[in-house]
Amino acid sequence: MTGGDGLRFFTTPWTLGISAALVAVAVTVSIVAWKRSGWSSGQGLLEALRLAIVGIVAALLNQPEWVQERRSDEKPTIAVLHDGSRSMDTRDVMPTAGGGPSSGPQSRRESVESLAMPEFWRPLGDRFAVDLAPVSAAPPATGTDLAGPLATAAQRFAGLRAVVLVSDGDWTEGGPPLEAAQKLRLANVPVFTVAVGSPTKLPDVELASLDCPTVGVAGKPVRVPFTIHSSLPTERGLSVRLAVSSGETLTKDVRLPPMGTVTDWIFWTPRDTGDYTVTVTIPPQEGELLADNNERTAPIAVRTEKLKVLVVEGMPRWEYRYLRNALSRDPGVDVSCLLFQPGLSKRGGGNRDYIQTFPAGLDELSAYDVVFLGDVGVGADQLTEEDCRLLRGLVEYQASGLVFMPGWRGAQASFAGTALEDLCPVVIDASRAEGSSTPMPHRLVLTEGGQKSLLTKLADSAAENLAVWESLPGVQWYGPVVRAKAGSEVLAVHEEAGNEYGRIPLLVTRTYGAGKVLYMATDGAWRWRKGVEDKYHYRFWGQVVRWMAYRRNMAKGERMSFSFAPEQPQLGQAVALDARVAQAGGEPLSRGEVSARITAPSGAVETVRFAPPAGEGEWGVFAATFTPTEPGSHAVVLGCRETGDTLQAAVFVQGQAAEGIGRPARPEVLAEIAQVTRGRLVPAEEIAGLVAALGALPEQPPTVRRVQLWCHPLVAGTLVVLLSLFWVGRKRQGLV
Repeated sequence: MTGGDGLRFFTTPWTLGISAALVAVAVTVSIVAWKRSGWSSGQGLLEALRLAIVGIVAALLNQPEWVQERRSDEKPTIAVLHDGSRSMDTRDVMPTAGGGPSSGPQSRRESVESLAMPEFWRPLGDRFAVDLAPVSAAPPATGTDLAGPLATAAQRFAGLRAVVLVSDGDWTEGGPPLEAAQKLRLANVPVFTVAVGSPTKLPDVELASLDCPTVGVAGKPVRVPFTIHSSLPTERGLSVRLAVSSGETLTKDVRLPPMGTVTDWIFWTPRDTGDYTVTVTIPPQEGELLADNNERTAPIAVRTEKLKVLVVEGMPRWEYRYLRNALSRDPGVDVSCLLFQPGLSKRGGGNRDYIQTFPAGLDELSAYDVVFLGDVGVGADQLTEEDCRLLRGLVEYQASGLVFMPGWRGAQASFAGTALEDLCPVVIDASRAEGSSTPMPHRLVLTEGGQKSLLTKLADSAAENLAVWESLPGVQWYGPVVRAKAGSEVLAVHEEAGNEYGRIPLLVTRTYGAGKVLYMATDGAWRWRKGVEDKYHYRFWGQVVRWMAYRRNMAKGERMSFSFAPEQPQLGQAVALDARVAQAGGEPLSRGEVSARITAPSGAVETVRFAPPAGEGEWGVFAATFTPTEPGSHAVVLGCRETGDTLQAAVFVQGQAAEGIGRPARPEVLAEIAQVTRGRLVPAEEIAGLVAALGALPEQPPTVRRVQLWCHPLVAGTLVVLLSLFWVGRKRQGLV
């Protein structure tokens, strides 16, 4: 460090005049007083002290400061911060003239890659030390924080003279960069920002999402939804292609509106079990500049199934008979029936589908994936309060499904006040528990949600499906429904009947705990066989059973199963994880150490520990939450220390990372940073002049340390001491 020290005054004509007058008066008074004393030595010393005090005061009127200047012997630093996030892989930078043989747009990273090389900054080596540092980590970094590196630049880099920020301005983490720039302004450090990327989206067709389910069933159709975004100015017709790793290929034609979005799906029926990947591809379009976002891939596990279903009914009505037939003839369903028909000497029927008693205890009941409750209730020779409690726990903690199918006897009204009352997705009218009849049949009308639901999908296309529902025979009886409860989804309503809440809901679903509940407020679905036999009736109930048991069977081992919600988690969304663990004898594990090792697509590993819900250890259920920070397939290895069992599963996270490819650049952010710090915004095509602009920076002014003597406590103390000595001297001279 080099520099110089010195005493400096800040004078004005007024302070000089007053100081001179003050000193002149003091000199005159001192001479007169000394002469009167006969030029005595004591009086001379006293007057000299007077003149010293007045001289100090006169000097302080001109604000004296002790100034220390220091200059560093080392070279000042220029910090080059370059953005390394995923958004820099967006190819929206058109090559400049003479830029090479590239036929298409460059990525933002490629267009400024020279700025990350030490050779580019070598001409500045005589005056500056250039330090290269990334703003964010390389992909798969979750986002870009521009504020953090700018705020800490002065501390990270010694002798910082200027900052060069190379970025597209698309910050997604941290605080506002403008606040950090203000700190550099106070430190007299300019920021030269290099803006790269197009502020407007280039002509592009993007496959934005692929919401493929993670589990499928061999021989059953799987719906593969996809979403396409377009920034093209004209409407296009696309042939979307679905390719399966097994070699199968399917296509579907869609119409893509200009500057719009379309969501559609392709149905694929897997033939064999196994682990597959499905790839959806849209062909490059004329005028499209970015073809690398036209494809997405997702995994799916295809299994055979044998769902266990329990049907509990009071009377063998037509709805029950045809439902039992539909389920018993489904090769993927193992059905058990319990008939509480009054007057029978014993329960059950004449074939192996029937059981004699309601499952005794949790061990037997937990084997069922879906339970249908017909026109039954709580009472003698019916269900018990304990049965209702077990059914509620089966849905809430074991992720099973429960279907309410009321009848004209109104027996389900007795569920009021039991553990099943909260599960019902509708409010029941207790004054007419037997329901309502109409002389003429009326159709079920799908709601907007019903038109999109897998439960009500009776045809492959939306238009065909709506036509099928309009052609189905109507119903002449519906249950005692007032309205749907909050949080429920109404899939179908009565064609005409209504009340102050609107049309009467006839098909209502809801999620309760880990499981699902369906309320079918009519017993006329068996009439859908008219003229078409089993075509729609069997398909509907098959879809109901599989939809309600889907979460329970996401991943299942011999004594352990794993599920998660929502079924298609999004990036950054909390995912509820549920594990159901049984002991060697089949009884639920009430206490234990259960954990999951989750491996993200990037290889990052996170261990999640499970705990049983408070007071509900009897169900063998353990719960945890997990928030994914990366899109893609997350491998899950579930383990239990007590049983020694492990189970492998996968959670596929939808969405794109916060630093997505294809987002428009934000040069206005970089322009504000440069303006606040008195720097300069440099477009990517003008980076050749950046070195010259930095080389023209003036020398950094020296570091100045000022000691303000005119208000320093030590100076004030010195004056007090001198005034005291002057007063004592006057006392000794007998002047006071």
